[in-house]
Amino acid sequence: MSERYARQISFYGIGIQGQKILMQKNAVLIGCGALGCTSANLLVRSGLKRLKVIDRDYIEESNLQRQSLFDEEDISKNLPKVVAAQKKLQKVNSHVQVESFIADLNPSNIETLLESADIIIDGTDNFETRFLVNDYCVKKGIPWIYGACIGSVGLTMNIVPSKTPCLRCVLENIPPFGTIETCDTEGIIAPIASMIASIQVAEALKILTGNFETLNKGLLKIDLWRNEIKRLHVEDIKEKSDCITCKQHRYEFLSKKTYSMITTLCARNAVQILHPNGSKLDLKRLAVRLEKAGYVSFNSFLLRLKIDRYELTVFPDGRSIISGTTDASVAKGLYAKYIGM
Repeated sequence: MSERYARQISFYGIGIQGQKILMQKNAVLIGCGALGCTSANLLVRSGLKRLKVIDRDYIEESNLQRQSLFDEEDISKNLPKVVAAQKKLQKVNSHVQVESFIADLNPSNIETLLESADIIIDGTDNFETRFLVNDYCVKKGIPWIYGACIGSVGLTMNIVPSKTPCLRCVLENIPPFGTIETCDTEGIIAPIASMIASIQVAEALKILTGNFETLNKGLLKIDLWRNEIKRLHVEDIKEKSDCITCKQHRYEFLSKKTYSMITTLCARNAVQILHPNGSKLDLKRLAVRLEKAGYVSFNSFLLRLKIDRYELTVFPDGRSIISGTTDASVAKGLYAKYIGM
């Protein structure tokens, strides 16, 4: 036990025994945006055994306002978020095993990516992925911590299977497309993301060290701009509802038939397309093939093709993010034309 964790060990809620427990635990963070960057930083500093970070995206200039693990040099190198994050996190604490995965979490890879997790932290930006994680965690009995923020408002809730309501107890269905506020329409300030992520990690430390009696029992809502903090009491919802996940044990989002292969990305003028059967692309060979189509650049992590007002970012697994449109049919047409279906 090194001096590194001395102040954390001195805290009554953790102590030396709690620190020993933490050093044997594995956490998985899904999403490395504003929430994820803060969560990853705090988790690594707490002294876990392993942190696995999963994210599907690359770094853009607009990220730097609130995503604390990234800088301008990362953008110039065309780095995916998890690659840049892993490099920074390993410098923070070389004793923690940090693993990065450039992937979109979906029914075909969730078993592999989330295996061995003692806890899962939500840093995602869409309800489809959250419902997928909820299905997996309830089925496997793994605790996870929901988090979301927009503007100056943030939400977080602990989901501990068999002990608390799950996400679908509180939100039965995904809100209809176009009815949810996004960062594009409402903006976001960095402090609310940092605050929600900090609460998520504090709750994770409680769960990992077995301090269940101190857990937040409801859905916490914070508006930093208006100085409002509310706890929405949802503890009794599970008993009153006939939850499709908790009560009926139907895990719809673990089915490939339910999960979307084409997704409009939150706060982005972009559409993501998953290759229907997965793939293993040779980006160098693809770059040669696409040279005549437009401006091409690539590294071992991704390839970019710029055509008129569109930009295609292609990853080795065949996944692509098409920027310059939110029209799924346009994005699909561009993908088929230049990458192939």
